[in-house]
Amino acid sequence: MVASWLKSRGLIVEAYTGETGDRRPEFEQALLHNQVKALVATSALGMGFDKPDLAFVIHYQMPGSVVAYYQQVGRAGRALESAYGILLSGKEETDITDWFINSAFPTRQEVADVIDALENEPAGLSVPELMGKVNLTQGRIKKTIDLLSLESPAPIAKQGSKWQLTAAKLTEGFWDRADRLTALRREEQRQMQDYIKLPFAEHMRFLIQALDGEPKTVSFPLLPPLPLDVDEGLVLEAVAFLRRTSLPIEPRLLWPAGGMPQFQVKGKISFDLQSQPGKALCVWGDAGWGGFVRQGKCHDNFFSDALVKACVAMIHKWNPEPAPKWVTCVPSLRHPDLVPDFAKRLAVALGLPFHMVLIKTSNRPEQKTMANSTQQAWNIDGSIAVYVNKLPEGPVLLVDDLVDSRWTMTVSAWLLRKYGSGEVWPIALAQSGHE
Repeated sequence: MVASWLKSRGLIVEAYTGETGDRRPEFEQALLHNQVKALVATSALGMGFDKPDLAFVIHYQMPGSVVAYYQQVGRAGRALESAYGILLSGKEETDITDWFINSAFPTRQEVADVIDALENEPAGLSVPELMGKVNLTQGRIKKTIDLLSLESPAPIAKQGSKWQLTAAKLTEGFWDRADRLTALRREEQRQMQDYIKLPFAEHMRFLIQALDGEPKTVSFPLLPPLPLDVDEGLVLEAVAFLRRTSLPIEPRLLWPAGGMPQFQVKGKISFDLQSQPGKALCVWGDAGWGGFVRQGKCHDNFFSDALVKACVAMIHKWNPEPAPKWVTCVPSLRHPDLVPDFAKRLAVALGLPFHMVLIKTSNRPEQKTMANSTQQAWNIDGSIAVYVNKLPEGPVLLVDDLVDSRWTMTVSAWLLRKYGSGEVWPIALAQSGHE
């Protein structure tokens, strides 16, 4: 998204992440030969990459430690007399670094859950099987297993694709190390927070001193300080950019490991019963439409007409083919009127009929309380049904407020297709995530 924004300003940039794949060498060469202004990169751009004449490094949010920051900003100016190192600091970055600190080690409860699950399965469990046994994300399960398996002696061991308990027990030394490292990360975070508060010309001195260097060797910056004021017109354009930017909702192709027992399905989802690719208007809480969605869901119990207009614009720009002939929505027992009311107003604005054809048949825990994909799938297994004898003809626009795991959309689309609808085009107001 950052790269797309910069491109909209006329800058030649590329996004570089772990998912860039085969194009990574191409982008690296483009930067080396000054064919791009910048790479908007994650840490996937490894420390081995070297461009001696790099004139600036901009950090979009604060790194977690002085060491990480110095390694990254130190790419700039290696063969130049001077270069800019720019750190953009936002109020959300403390939450982000807190999340990384808090999630670096499993909790005692997470370890207990994994060990209890393995105790009940002498033949062992694979990671997908553990996801069905414990309400933890796949990432949390893998982190717990990885760290436990590195202990000496290790309380778990891998046999083939499955993890089993050993005779060894986890000692308090594991938790002591976790506490020490967590305290160290907190100190590193505090150090970076001190860094961003410094006046001009004090930053390099602070970094050198923090890394046990000699701060007296630091010279006064040769380049003038950059302006700190904000162009309010540019901010408005950035908000407008976010409001024009939609996010894809990819269809699920497989049922979860173990299938959906109540719906009596497993394995691949038949192609003719899958949803089509969909669209989400925004990211939950973002500076575009995300705040409007959060306000409507959490405070007003009503989604504004501005969101209706935004979705109409998104759908017209998207132009799905074959075009939807009617509109329906995902049902809810907790908020029975919230999404239907929005979907009805959206249907009117699109000039399409609205039909409420899906019903929630049982009250289940909120999807956000389910930590992994398997738990989320099973949480809605058998809980949605078609309650009309005959569905309207033609493709349908399937509306929901939030999309996360996509299982609610997947099941709803599967039911609609199974009972005779045309292609199902999912849309959601916001894309959310547990993290």
